[in-house]
Amino acid sequence: MADTLKRLLEVERQAEAIVESANEAREKLVHQAVAEARLAEQRFEARIGEIRTSFLQKSTVRAEQTIAEMQRRFDEREKQLQDVADQHREEALHAALALLLDPERE
Repeated sequence: MADTLKRLLEVERQAEAIVESANEAREKLVHQAVAEARLAEQRFEARIGEIRTSFLQKSTVRAEQTIAEMQRRFDEREKQLQDVADQHREEALHAALALLLDPERE
């Protein structure tokens, strides 16, 4: 019976050693994960300026493209209106000239 108790105590000590080893390994993994997360956060924070600059550059390009497109449409519309105005001016001149040359005609 004494041998059985000694074996049980030895097995219990071995089990406690295994549990202690597992706890140490778990703590080590947790500390590694926290350290990696902190590094990732630091890398991200270091890149914030670069990310912001990139975003602003892309936004500026898109804004310039939009402005250019709006200017193109404005110029097209202005040309259309100018053509219509020229046409109406020409018609008005012809009508005025016809009226001056033949006042009886209306």
